[in-house]
Amino acid sequence: MSAAAATPIAFGEDVFEAFLATRNEPEWLVNQRREAFATYLKLAEKPLDPEEYKRVDLRAFQPERYAIPQGASADQSVSTLMQDRAEFGGAVTHWDGNCVSSQLTEELAQKGVLFGSLAELLVSEKDKLAPYFLSKAVDPATDRFSAWHAAYWTGGTVLFVPRNVEVDVPLYSLIGLQQDKGADFSHTLVILEDGASATLLEETVSSSPDADGLHCGAVELIVGVGARLRYVQLQNWSGKVRHFAHQSGRVARDGMLQWTVGALGAKTSHIHQDVHLDGRGAHAQVNGVTFATDRQLLSYYTQQTHHEPDTQSDLLYKEVLRDKSRVVWRGMIKVDKDAQKTDGYQRNDALMLSQDARADAIPGLEIEADDVRCTHGATAGRVDDEQVFYAMCRGLSRYEAMHMIVEGFFAEVYDRIPVELVRETLSQTVEKKLGIGD
Repeated sequence: MSAAAATPIAFGEDVFEAFLATRNEPEWLVNQRREAFATYLKLAEKPLDPEEYKRVDLRAFQPERYAIPQGASADQSVSTLMQDRAEFGGAVTHWDGNCVSSQLTEELAQKGVLFGSLAELLVSEKDKLAPYFLSKAVDPATDRFSAWHAAYWTGGTVLFVPRNVEVDVPLYSLIGLQQDKGADFSHTLVILEDGASATLLEETVSSSPDADGLHCGAVELIVGVGARLRYVQLQNWSGKVRHFAHQSGRVARDGMLQWTVGALGAKTSHIHQDVHLDGRGAHAQVNGVTFATDRQLLSYYTQQTHHEPDTQSDLLYKEVLRDKSRVVWRGMIKVDKDAQKTDGYQRNDALMLSQDARADAIPGLEIEADDVRCTHGATAGRVDDEQVFYAMCRGLSRYEAMHMIVEGFFAEVYDRIPVELVRETLSQTVEKKLGIGD
């Protein structure tokens, strides 16, 4: 049995019943949770998919050490990467699974845009949101982590944009952990109806660099016919947080999804990320920037699935590693039999700044159609000492030389991101992290 399969069952029936008693939710939602909990108990007894989890060592993971916080702390003062650096059309803040603030401009509210606490809006706007929640994108029955989340989800952000409404100003969502050994099950649900457009910037943070914690989350991105969504998630948990998430995007005919991920924090992180191209002409671009230090383990399992003809997907992940960190990426492009004229691409590049860092990149293709163009590639290498020497000979310090090389390595991803705030934030955060341990 693999190490991943040996993860003990936690958050059992007694904990679940006590959790339900704190929720005050309608019967239909409680029943949905009970169904997910039953699935969780079954899946917790089964081994995890070895293809996805065999490189994620879970032997030291003890989920019983964590507990869902009861309420958020009164003190939410913490340094974030983006929150105070721009004006947003709306902002939602969650701490320890509880929404502590929510704003949306009156102009957007009058257009029918919903943006705020998922726990509140899922009940008050059931007809609009419930048909999508954990039914169109993330499947609770995928594995024990998805079922665990579906049973215990606490708070999270929802964005709903009605048909043909264009949201020109970015919206912002902050999900934070404060309580030591707290467990966060936040959920993000984004729904763009046909012809709509929006940009959502989301950030995850810990209140203290020493705070231990667990995040078992989910992200669902639903893009309607001809709709356009830009979604950015910056993961900046403390170095003691264990981070697991199922994330899925569905793109309808002629829709566009640009999905950017910045992975900076967490002790151990594993993301199951799917993009489904459901309609002819659908397009998805997935960008990833990862910087791992110390003994971080950051893992991704990505899938680009083409269900219809004339669809396009483009994935580019760039990773920098130092110290004894490790990054794992397993990517797959799937093309259904009827998805002719598919154009699929995936690439993963890793740059090692130390001898003990390790990068595993495993691209793959599963193609059933016969008229497609699908390509993939992966590279890994160390910083060229001659490049560092060349820069230092021209008056740069070693730190400045390394920063220039790393920035150049990430530049290809930065150039694909149209939101200047995101580019600047990633650049400045990478520069700061590059100095750790120097």
